[in-house]
Amino acid sequence: MKRGTIASLVEVLAVSTKLGLTSFGGPIAHLGYFHNEYIRRRKWMDERSYADLVALCQFLPGPASSQVGIGIGIVRAGLLGGLVAWLGFTLPSIIALVAFAFLLQGFDLGNTGWIHGLKIVAVAIVAHAILGMGQKLTPDRNRATIAVIAAAITLYWQAAYSQVIIIAAAGLIGVWLYRMKTVEGTPDLNIRISRSLAISCLVIFLTLLIVLPFLRQWGNMEWIAMFDSYYRAGSLVFGGGHVVLPLLENEVVFTGWVNESDFLAGYSAAQAVPGPLFTIASYLGTLSGGLTGAIVATTAIFLPAFLLVAGILPFWNVLRNNSKIQGALVGINAAVVGILLAALYDPLWTSAIVESGDFMLAAVLFIMLVFWKLPPWMIVVAGALGGMALELI
Repeated sequence: MKRGTIASLVEVLAVSTKLGLTSFGGPIAHLGYFHNEYIRRRKWMDERSYADLVALCQFLPGPASSQVGIGIGIVRAGLLGGLVAWLGFTLPSIIALVAFAFLLQGFDLGNTGWIHGLKIVAVAIVAHAILGMGQKLTPDRNRATIAVIAAAITLYWQAAYSQVIIIAAAGLIGVWLYRMKTVEGTPDLNIRISRSLAISCLVIFLTLLIVLPFLRQWGNMEWIAMFDSYYRAGSLVFGGGHVVLPLLENEVVFTGWVNESDFLAGYSAAQAVPGPLFTIASYLGTLSGGLTGAIVATTAIFLPAFLLVAGILPFWNVLRNNSKIQGALVGINAAVVGILLAALYDPLWTSAIVESGDFMLAAVLFIMLVFWKLPPWMIVVAGALGGMALELI
């Protein structure tokens, strides 16, 4: 390996680790942190290319902010650069949530007041995400209608593949409604991956998605079942960390690996740490299988994101100038808002807001987040303290 390549990898690791330790606030906030650090300060990519990369990662299933970080790492230092960028950005959150899972097991914290407060925090944060995404992604009646229909179908049809079918249908509707949308010329991204390697990544992605469910049925090894569940979650969820909640619930709560109270506590705790929300998989894997479970769950849920970014990037320069792709993206983004709205109601609202005090705390946290514009970590602390206070009343 050349000295320049090693220096680039070290640089990517240092910068991504800094972001992994400081990027609070969820995927939308992460994109702002990335823009400030990677684009404004270091100029690793031009503004238009960064916007195109963000659009691609919003179109793909998986954790959008992590995929953007992987893509920037690939542009900067090749395939290893993408891996190093993911590792630096993700590892701090993994360590924090694995530690939280052991703490939860050791002290039976699942029903304490501060954990209930963290569940209410999740209600406020997801409501804020819906507000921001809705304003941007559903500004007209067509897209608002797609969002509402997607929410209704998600609530009444909670099957393993329901979300991917909803997303696919929304994409087709988007192509039909916005097929005449004008596409401006865009500069090419500098992608350091050959097309043959990219195709190999896509083949591996599809092979695992198809083969793992059969291996799960034929074999009797729990780690294969776990890998299949988390890999499928990472492969079929559009919209990032918030939207993965209902699919993960189907995979880990209904199978009995994790109870619902611990599941929601982990989702809320994931809001309190920097880095991607998909690292809730590290927490859930720890609860059901210790450190081995954490490694299997984390690898499985993030692997599709890496394979898809590496597989699609070399072809994105052509795809992003296609009006049909742009139309599909519009419909998919609207459906994501609807799926998120459904997740706000069930399981978040139905599990966390059970009394009038819970509603008042959620309202206060929402105002603090939206109108006072306080940082997310302060919202988390306030929610935990508020939950403890409600326990004493």
